[in-house]
Amino acid sequence: MTGRSKSLPERRIVSSRHLAEGDGWEASELEYGMIIAFNSFSRWMSRCMAAAGNADLTPLEILVLHNTNHRGREKRLTDICFLLNIEDTHTVNYALRKLLKSGLLEAEKRGKEVFYKTSKTGAELCETYRAVRKSCFLDGLSRMDTNGDDLREIAAGLRAMSGQYDQASRAAASL
Repeated sequence: MTGRSKSLPERRIVSSRHLAEGDGWEASELEYGMIIAFNSFSRWMSRCMAAAGNADLTPLEILVLHNTNHRGREKRLTDICFLLNIEDTHTVNYALRKLLKSGLLEAEKRGKEVFYKTSKTGAELCETYRAVRKSCFLDGLSRMDTNGDDLREIAAGLRAMSGQYDQASRAAASL
């Protein structure tokens, strides 16, 4: 990352010592970082959405709402699952049904496919979330030694790691 020292602390910060022994122990440190980042991000999404005016949505429902709102295009269940890299379609289907019931999404059946889009209320909620996100999160980034290029580099690394985990999960399933 730009403008930062590349030296790292000698101490290993891992969640499971038995997974951090021998070669590749650094992967356990990465996994612990992902665990706490996932939980922090989930908590953040819920609290941001509550501040935006809807405290009833789970992190998955928030992700599905934002993904459905993305670019203002209609999406099918399979599109949403693919873009969010979710294999369990039933969890996304449940989230879609809850969002429909709450009036945040609309659905239209065409043949065997159902297409989802955000309702006016859903789009307004996404905009309010965006404003809260800017005020509470993005404005705070300016106080850190992190810039847009750093964030893009981290994001690219995370996407690459997700591919490695997907490949490893396929290999494990074949054992």
